[in-house]
Amino acid sequence: MPLASNPIKFPSRSKLRKTRSTKRIGSVNVIAEIKAYIAIRDGLLAEAEQLKTQAKIDSLAVANDFVQSCLKAARLPYESQCLPEADAQRERKRCEGVRSRIAELRSQIA
Repeated sequence: MPLASNPIKFPSRSKLRKTRSTKRIGSVNVIAEIKAYIAIRDGLLAEAEQLKTQAKIDSLAVANDFVQSCLKAARLPYESQCLPEADAQRERKRCEGVRSRIAELRSQIA
């Protein structure tokens, strides 16, 4: 008499390797994308400091808020798709610095 009516099927090793590598590649792409948003924000900061127009400062504020939202700790199962905590903490401080610079720029044009 069999102990189980259906044998347990485990995924093959090739399927496991494919899944792991896809997750790793996905997390690398997400981290690169976050870094690209940071670079865009930094470029907008340089433009806003140079031109000092309300439109440029508003664009910078939106970009900074977006970068800050990308730096929040991710929930399961997306933990691997965020910056390492040390890098994220450093970038959060930079976001605060940019926020204060935005306030200075707004006071200069008002």
